[in-house]
Amino acid sequence: MLFREIIGQKEVKEQLIQSVRENRVSHAQLFLGPDGSGNFALALAYAQFISCTDRQEADSCGECPSCRKYGKLIHPDLHFSYPFFVSKDKETSLADIEEWRSMLINNPYFDLDEWRDRLDAENKQPNINTKECLYILQRLSLKPFESEFKTMIIWLPEYLKNEGNRLLKTLEEPAEKTLIILVAKNQDQILNTILSRTQLVKIPALSKQDIVDYLVQNKNLPEAQASRIAYLSDGNLQTALNLLKEEESDDFKIFSSWMRMTFGDKGSQIFEFVESASKMGRENQKNLIQYGVNLIRECIMIISGAEELVHLQNSEMDFVKNFSKHLDIAQAEAIVNELEKAHYHIERNANPKILFLDVSLQFVKILKFNTLPSGTQYILT
Repeated sequence: MLFREIIGQKEVKEQLIQSVRENRVSHAQLFLGPDGSGNFALALAYAQFISCTDRQEADSCGECPSCRKYGKLIHPDLHFSYPFFVSKDKETSLADIEEWRSMLINNPYFDLDEWRDRLDAENKQPNINTKECLYILQRLSLKPFESEFKTMIIWLPEYLKNEGNRLLKTLEEPAEKTLIILVAKNQDQILNTILSRTQLVKIPALSKQDIVDYLVQNKNLPEAQASRIAYLSDGNLQTALNLLKEEESDDFKIFSSWMRMTFGDKGSQIFEFVESASKMGRENQKNLIQYGVNLIRECIMIISGAEELVHLQNSEMDFVKNFSKHLDIAQAEAIVNELEKAHYHIERNANPKILFLDVSLQFVKILKFNTLPSGTQYILT
């Protein structure tokens, strides 16, 4: 990974490059940034820059033996650890290394949902277990084979839990010429004992213009379409790519129909929708719900008198304008809240038929009777 291949993040790149030039490479660093910000891509480019044998002023050369091996993610001094889905034949992340490399090369802006899809682990929860921690320690005990530094990149240390305490001594006093980079998105979910032993590198969400430029240059989108997607993506490149896919999906048709049938309290249609939605598959269900959250937030903008900030077009814009006439702020926020709770519970394997039925009934209360719902519990499967 080269710094010049990473979208935006100019200040962070300069900070990392300067630390190498001045020989101030901290042995344990935490690259903290939201999904789609490029935090993992930056960690990889940083490690490659440190190992490059023909380092340029502001980037790796991309041509030396070290860079070529980094490009294929097969450098002997580059190690990874990441959440995986434990089974009888998978006791450490090493069992999934080929899928991991393939995903990284294809999309360095990946997220946990893409990783789960890669492993066909729709109904499983990721984990970094005790054996994985021992594997990390074993790798870190090795001497550098080709480069000056050996590097361990740990993705989502939020999943380390108490097992992560096994790594504390190594984080505090690693072997000489060792670089440990933790790539995380939620600081509150990381053990405080780990946080206190790492140097924090904060990585912001991408700017709207960064995403617009990427979509125009790499996806050949018209400026207006790229601008609309960038606005909805909220600085997350992966979300922007997902939204691009959604434009070719039926999410608008399905969600707008769902809103109309619940607004009209059409019981038979609601039951038909629930039956259909329960069979869509977990990722499609999550995509539909996230799409709905984005659409209702656009309604809130119109209700608030900020229609000029809404970047929807054609059928979506018509629906949002018309639907907004029947909502107030409290109702719209209640719908968003129900959708976000549903997304949370789908991730945790809630029974989809019960979930979609309950959410639909909550929508009826909100839209027809203007009754704001209380908390809901879903049955897990």
